[in-house]
Amino acid sequence: MKREEKFDVVVAGGGPSGIMAAIAAARSGAKTMLVERYGFLGGMATNALVGPLQTFHAGEKQIAKGLGEEAIQRLKKIGGTPGHVKDMIGFVPTVTPVDVEKLKFVYQEMVEESGVHLQLHTVVTGVQLGTDSNLEALHLYNKSGHFQVEGKAFVDCTGDGDVVHYSGVPYEKGRPKDGLAQPMSMMFRMGKVDLEQVKAYMKENVDDFVLADEWEDAPFVAVSGFFKLVEKGKKDGNLKVERDRVLFFELPNEGEISVNMTRVIRYDATDGQALSQAEVISRRQVMEVVQFLQEYIPGFKESILINCGTQIGVRESRRIIGEYILTGEDLINGKKFEDCIALGSYPIDIHAPDGDELNVIEMEPGTIYDIPYRSILNNKVRNLLVAGRCLSATHEALASARVTPTAMLVGQAAGTAAAMAAKAGVLPREVDIKSLQESLRKQGCYLSENEVEES
Repeated sequence: MKREEKFDVVVAGGGPSGIMAAIAAARSGAKTMLVERYGFLGGMATNALVGPLQTFHAGEKQIAKGLGEEAIQRLKKIGGTPGHVKDMIGFVPTVTPVDVEKLKFVYQEMVEESGVHLQLHTVVTGVQLGTDSNLEALHLYNKSGHFQVEGKAFVDCTGDGDVVHYSGVPYEKGRPKDGLAQPMSMMFRMGKVDLEQVKAYMKENVDDFVLADEWEDAPFVAVSGFFKLVEKGKKDGNLKVERDRVLFFELPNEGEISVNMTRVIRYDATDGQALSQAEVISRRQVMEVVQFLQEYIPGFKESILINCGTQIGVRESRRIIGEYILTGEDLINGKKFEDCIALGSYPIDIHAPDGDELNVIEMEPGTIYDIPYRSILNNKVRNLLVAGRCLSATHEALASARVTPTAMLVGQAAGTAAAMAAKAGVLPREVDIKSLQESLRKQGCYLSENEVEES
């Protein structure tokens, strides 16, 4: 196997957490490689059209800043987002609609400008462990063939914990009672939607929707409802998808929306055959949902399907068993940790692994919880950190911590820590937590509610 040059930090996965991990590591002075399997960056937000991004806020306070906020401001300058706007549904304080093509470009520019060695169209096929059980190299494959990249510190941001799996780090999947994970969904975009007609129907049928207070003031349309029409479609035999509502969000371009209505249950995203079948099922569901929307939902008669995600959207797969496992109770109680590296506030949003329900575990509005450094560390391969949805959390806690703004914050912390460890010649767990926290604060990140209040 061909051996490539050695890096200080190697980040696997170019999704929101991996992008921020790589940029943070490179800006901290570490020689950094970012490995991504597609020909573009963005992860679920771009390859699966998962949007809008939500949420950067806890109540009236913006808790997610740092590199993630820098990306949004750059995107705003080129007309790729209106920024953070009120959520019409009221599920979260704000949502951030994005033009995914412009987001791909912004992520690419940030990575390139930071001096990251970007390796696209490349997948992880295995690892090389040393006699001390730490990672020495990743085995990779692309059009040039198999090769190996050495590093001092590694960050798994693959979403599915692929490096974790190859390294033998213990992990969990799904809910405790049966291992079933949250369902996968194929997101898709539609155009030529008459949103004025949609809003007119909502005004006349308010009880058939989940709506925020003063929802009519929201600048972008978000819909969770049409329950009666969904029920009618099911009774007519024209909607068989395991969904109880119409769910879509307006995009920055006029008349365009992002639809989240497909649901593939009981399939494992880390099983190659199961993932293949899920893709086939989901695209069949897209066509069914599009026809249903066009025939049943006001404002959709002249609408068109623009595109589906490059891949099906995955909510949950592998989660490491780390030095600390974040729990649902931690989130609900707004637990604080001395080794906090990021703040979160998204509700515990569990799409039933075996049905059509959307289960939300109530949190007090504005609740802010800490994510501890220990939840991205493990006790087996000690120079491997994780970020994104494979962090150490229970099934319930991951249902909140998995979202894009939080993933970007954790990624930024993981990349910073990896760079500090590599430069000092120590293991990530030996990095001084106070120094790490100070570095994150200098990068514009908030690590306590008091800091947010002072902003």
